[in-house]
Amino acid sequence: MITQASDERWLDAAARLATRARPASFPNPGVGCVLVNDGLVVGRGWTAPDGRPHAEAIALEQAGNKARGATAYVTLEPCAHQSPRGPACSALLVEAGVARVVVGAMDPDTRTAGKGIERLRNAGIDVQSLSSDAARESLSGYLTRAERRRPHVTMKIAMSLDGCIATAEGESQWITGEAARGHVHSRRALADAILVGGGTWRSDKPALDVRLPGLEDRSPQRIVLTRGVAPDGIKVINTPEQIAGLEALYLYIEAGADIAASFLESDLVDRLEIYRAPIVIGGGRNAVAHFGLEQLSAAHDRWQLEERRQLGSDSFEAYSRLA
Repeated sequence: MITQASDERWLDAAARLATRARPASFPNPGVGCVLVNDGLVVGRGWTAPDGRPHAEAIALEQAGNKARGATAYVTLEPCAHQSPRGPACSALLVEAGVARVVVGAMDPDTRTAGKGIERLRNAGIDVQSLSSDAARESLSGYLTRAERRRPHVTMKIAMSLDGCIATAEGESQWITGEAARGHVHSRRALADAILVGGGTWRSDKPALDVRLPGLEDRSPQRIVLTRGVAPDGIKVINTPEQIAGLEALYLYIEAGADIAASFLESDLVDRLEIYRAPIVIGGGRNAVAHFGLEQLSAAHDRWQLEERRQLGSDSFEAYSRLA
């Protein structure tokens, strides 16, 4: 029996598939698709590297004739525009004879924006648009780029129990343990670009790569925020607002105190990821530098806890920004 709850569960599954496309699908969004016929999955797909084939095309090819009469659960509205690299996904779904399409998020791209759903409905296909939180989360980079004209920004901070990121003398390696550091590498692997400040770059010379077996090729583009220069292969920007010009949907910031303050003050952070080690430094360097807050009522109070887990002896918390 088809219910909204079952539709939402299948969309959640499609959203989990979509994560596999990130960030290799750039410049296209990472989309997930699940084809279900008589309660059984007959096809699934996620956007291929470099953006083609799309998730729907992969799932339909896998399903073959079993796609006829099936329900397609797609995180993003199927595209309506023809491309030199492949036909429109809405046309492919019509041709395959699916009976229903459940969409998790509308496409803001003007080439599709409503036209994909219109084509499906004109072909007699039942279309449901659910505005799924899981789907939108899986598309956060694409939607942030469309809505805010910049990448989706995740800021990572590793600190002690008393909120320090280093000793007073600047020693910071390593506040957190091996499990937490491995988790950081998995988060880097989901980003198109990674940014540190000039001070961090000069003092630590971080590699900023992904050192997990099998994921080394997912090392993001390296960026330094500085008014100085950086070696070849490292992109330099001078102000936080210049992230708008980055060729990226997802930017991961490994923040020192000044960088954290700059991006928070500029209202450019969408997600905070905090690693907290069970140590007390006392008199160390604060995680976030002062950025002019004088009254508590003006504090950043729009952060919602999304995830909490234990990583060895360290704790991890992720907060998303409230609109």
